[in-house]
Order: sequence, then structure tokens, then C-alpha cells
Amino acid sequence: MTAADFRRLALSLDGVEEYSHAGLPAFRVGGRKFASLASQAQGYGNLMLTLEQQAALVEEAPKVFLPIPGGWGKMGHTHIRLAAANKDVLSGALRTAWKLRVDMNAKTSRKKPRGVVQ
Repeated sequence: MTAADFRRLALSLDGVEEYSHAGLPAFRVGGRKFASLASQAQGYGNLMLTLEQQAALVEEAPKVFLPIPGGWGKMGHTHIRLAAANKDVLSGALRTAWKLRVDMNAKTSRKKPRGVVQ
């Protein structure tokens, strides 16, 4: 897979838009990022996952997935080695990150804004 494949598959998900994050391509749904190509020069796409999702993917396919080094990886941010992934793996991983963000957006939109009295 390539960065172009990552972009195409990310944009095929419902409600996704591409934007520039620090001058690099990123993808959001509901105004919140779930994936990026910030590491495409190193051959990676980036996914925002839970630690549990990250651990499962790394265990299942260690040649494809790895935590992003440093603090980001400790928060679930995960590299996917594009050249090592096939279409099913990449689309499944993107869908997982997208679904997590959609679910998180739904939870936060149900909260009442501070200072609002009803």
C-alpha cells in the first residue's frame, strides 16, 4: 500500500475530510482527527487508537503495526507500515480508527456545555 492508497481509503469513509496538520495530510470526522500521513516520508501512516486496539494490532501483525515512539505511542497513536500492509489490513485499521473517533464524538456531543443551565 502507499500514501495515495491510505488517502483514498480514509476519504472513502463516511464524513471524512482531509486537512493540513502542520503542513501534512490528516483526516478527520466530525472535526476531530483520527489518522494522518505525517510520517509518510518514513513509509508510515498514523492511526489514533486506544491502547487496547494498538496492542491487539501490534500483537497480531508486528511487521505492519508499531506504536509511534515516545509519548504519542503511549496514548495509542500507531504507525502502520504502508508497504507491509495489504488493502484489507489498511482499510480495516482505518475503519477502526474512524469508528473510535465517531464513537468518541458521539459521547462528547451528549455532554452539556459548561455554564448552561436548563
